[in-house]
Amino acid sequence: MTGADVLLLALGAVAVGAGVLVVTTKHLVRAGLYLVVCLGALAGDFLVLSAELVAWVQVLIYVGAVVVLLLFAVMLTRAPIGASDDLDRPGWPAALIGGGAGLGLTALLVDAYRWSTVTLPSAGTAERLGEQIFQSWVLPFEVLSVLLLSALVGAIVLSRPDIGRAAPQRGRTAGDLVDSETGGRR
Repeated sequence: MTGADVLLLALGAVAVGAGVLVVTTKHLVRAGLYLVVCLGALAGDFLVLSAELVAWVQVLIYVGAVVVLLLFAVMLTRAPIGASDDLDRPGWPAALIGGGAGLGLTALLVDAYRWSTVTLPSAGTAERLGEQIFQSWVLPFEVLSVLLLSALVGAIVLSRPDIGRAAPQRGRTAGDLVDSETGGRR
């Protein structure tokens, strides 16, 4: 094993460990911070695989934007920040499904390559990635940007405190209200 293999395995173990902590914690904010660690470890894996552009996009988009958006949504919607009973659900069905899928993919990978050495092309260069995105993937790229924009607008609308209240009547002010006990103005 080379040093790159050891580093790849170590970063993968950190990503898996942080991913397990994301789904097992009862604290929503801690889950978001564990997600930052998981996505950062994946960016490190991309760096080890010499996909520098993909690694920095991972850091900028996922860690820098999506997780921050998630944490702001939690803060803006006044969701419980501490331990929540809503997050305490049995995890064994998800563990069975996720573990089975992981073991199946691992068996498929081992069977396909039979531990042979695989040379990776420089897939993470800006030129190749730009060619792929702007030639073959323009429509999905734009649809995803519209989807993220609509999610942001939806989070802002849901976080507004005046949603669900009756609209104030026009022409009346707070000074027009009459105190029922004294009969005078407030």
